[in-house]
Amino acid sequence: MIFDRVERLAAVDSTNAEALRRAQSGERGPLWILADVQTAGRGRSGRGWTSETGNLHASLLVTLALPQPLAYQLALVAGVAVFDALGAATYPAPAGLRLKWPNDILIGDAKAGGILIESSSIGGRLAAVIGIGLNIVASPSLPDRPATHLAAHGASPEPGVLLAAIAASLETWLAVWDEGRGFATVRQAWLNRALPIGERLSINTGPERVLGTFSGLDPDGALLLDVDGDVRRFTFGDVSLAR
Repeated sequence: MIFDRVERLAAVDSTNAEALRRAQSGERGPLWILADVQTAGRGRSGRGWTSETGNLHASLLVTLALPQPLAYQLALVAGVAVFDALGAATYPAPAGLRLKWPNDILIGDAKAGGILIESSSIGGRLAAVIGIGLNIVASPSLPDRPATHLAAHGASPEPGVLLAAIAASLETWLAVWDEGRGFATVRQAWLNRALPIGERLSINTGPERVLGTFSGLDPDGALLLDVDGDVRRFTFGDVSLAR
């Protein structure tokens, strides 16, 4: 798989939406969509994603031969890849760089980026889109959590340069993942780059909000949270650092 196809757009509603449109039109990838500006960027759970000029907004379209339920693992694969790429492109990596389940890139306690996985079954195969947003030169004011950007930590790579590092790293980690067959290696790599075991977290699943301590990932990549001595497993939810 050679990720040398990058289409850079001055503006688009959402790089994920554009990649999915390409898939519906017959594109099978791998293809990167990189936009200078998004006019309707989005994050998980229907949230909007602020898209400042100079930040990174990019999506990779790939076609896979795996069941749609396994597509969620791509968030962890991409998290490891982005973490490693930031180390390569901004050497040394910002102090405090770490991953938070399932899709956040943190510097210290502040969000510096996120990953959005979307997929669609087309012709018996899975068209998967890996959307990556990173705050390079500016960060939004978020109502529920702190945010930061790379320039505030002494690094401001041009989006295209940063994407090249991410593309190379993601190609490596997708090969390791091997459509789920190598997930155990990805899981351990993710844990090595993530919050420390014992970090206090809260998770909002919709029906409930739960407080506990981070206890790792199960073999399938679900979040494990120790809630008053009872280790619970979560496959979906909005996770925040508890302070």
